[in-house]
Amino acid sequence: MAVKLETPLSADDVLKLKAGDRVILSGVVYTARDLAHKRFLTQGFPFNPEGAVIYHCGPLVKDMRVVSAGPTTSARMNPYLDFIFSKGIRAVIGKGGMNPEPFKGRAVYFAFPGGAGSLASEFVKRIRRAYWEDLGMADAVWELEVEEMPLIVGIDARGRSLFI
Repeated sequence: MAVKLETPLSADDVLKLKAGDRVILSGVVYTARDLAHKRFLTQGFPFNPEGAVIYHCGPLVKDMRVVSAGPTTSARMNPYLDFIFSKGIRAVIGKGGMNPEPFKGRAVYFAFPGGAGSLASEFVKRIRRAYWEDLGMADAVWELEVEEMPLIVGIDARGRSLFI
């Protein structure tokens, strides 16, 4: 049976999860790839990071509707984990896994299958807004409202990983 969670996530929400658990996530998630993470370091977050979920995704948006929202490879964002978790981010969604050490006691990694961007877009109910559009469509930060997005806990807050 899957655990149902709503954003923003609390520390208790993430600490009770175990690697391999199925999760159904609803609420707001924020897309962010390499350029957005670099900007987080210099300008902070354009949204409240406390309890937030970052989705490693460069969505395809047409007429303010998400057409495809597949995950991108997360390992590229490993250098930013300590920073984003220190600001209150509680979860990351992506593909391929990450360094499990920074997750310990702070956050979880949710896996979504690569190559399933069309499927992922079905769980996006609406775009609430976009930040940093000057970075381009794929690298802007999109505030997405998702409903019942199915995920797997790939790395739990104890540092256990399905990837290594």
